[in-house]
Amino acid sequence: MLDTAFVIGDPDLCIGCRTCELACVLAHTKKQLGTEEIKSVPFLPRLSVVKTEDISVPIQCRQCEDAPCAEACPEKAIVHRGQAIYVLAEKCVGCKNCLMACPIGAVYLTREGEGTCQKTAYKCDLCAEVADGPQCVKKCPTKALSVLLPETIEASIKDKRTNAVRNA
Repeated sequence: MLDTAFVIGDPDLCIGCRTCELACVLAHTKKQLGTEEIKSVPFLPRLSVVKTEDISVPIQCRQCEDAPCAEACPEKAIVHRGQAIYVLAEKCVGCKNCLMACPIGAVYLTREGEGTCQKTAYKCDLCAEVADGPQCVKKCPTKALSVLLPETIEASIKDKRTNAVRNA
């Protein structure tokens, strides 16, 4: 049984507006911001919209069940927390092993805190500290993003196997 959820984007619906990136940044900003204060927030989304001439879609952590990023971390700074794979920034030493291990390039590095030179890993955490879940999904104007829950994935796998047997 799968135990992690993840967000997936539909390239047929995504218009590349980057609203999901902005929603992510705002969701992970610790304080309430006024109009002028928003300019001082570093723009560090935990997902990245990829655009080509023909297609656009956000790329973000798939919350892998076997979590290669967590396996590669010598400090054990990447852990399962709820239905997400979560970075414990205070334990991260910025070694970049997780970046190299991630099969889809969904782990990033940033400087943690003002005036520090220490880089730490960060990635989608399904807005674990936000009461109503992933803000990228909630704010997407075209509904191109959705959360796939473990039970949905299991049901889909079962349906595919059943259809494969019927069509064999």
